[in-house]
Amino acid sequence: MEHDAHAHHDHSAHSTHADHETHSGHEGHEGHQHGGHHEGHGAHHTPGKASWSMAAKATLHCLTGCAIGEVLGMIIGTALGWGNMETMILAIVLAFFFGYALTLRGILAAGVDFKTAFKVALAADTLSIAVMEIIDNGVIALWPGAMDAHLSDPVFWIVLAIALAAAFVITVPVNKWMIGRGKGHAVVHQYHH
Repeated sequence: MEHDAHAHHDHSAHSTHADHETHSGHEGHEGHQHGGHHEGHGAHHTPGKASWSMAAKATLHCLTGCAIGEVLGMIIGTALGWGNMETMILAIVLAFFFGYALTLRGILAAGVDFKTAFKVALAADTLSIAVMEIIDNGVIALWPGAMDAHLSDPVFWIVLAIALAAAFVITVPVNKWMIGRGKGHAVVHQYHH
């Protein structure tokens, strides 16, 4: 017991020498400084980065995945002769899938492991895609005749375009708010720098 206390005392007394040998003190200091610098860096740049332009870019990224999923869901549902509800559920599932997949692709390309990349994608896109899907599907569901329009019907594509545009306009402020708080696509941007 006395030996442990003595060893601990020696370590703290000679911390400058121990730092060079074990790097434990140095790493602690560096980690603290780097963490502080990184958080400070984020805090200083986040409000500047929470521009309408950045929010629009993040939203467009989500919108691309959502649009691919929506259209593919409609095509599959129509081809299989499914009803409106089943087709809409498939479209929503695929919208989330492709929305996450696009984000994952970018993060994985930065050399991040899949588990971390997946968590980042969930954190970055879940709220954005959810808001987008609520608006998008809400417009389609409420638009007279849109739910019964076929893929060959111009009404389907016109209403889908209007729904996606509405989803984009409403989701941009949500993404701007999230990026401003260091959440959403602000999380993704750390892996691109």
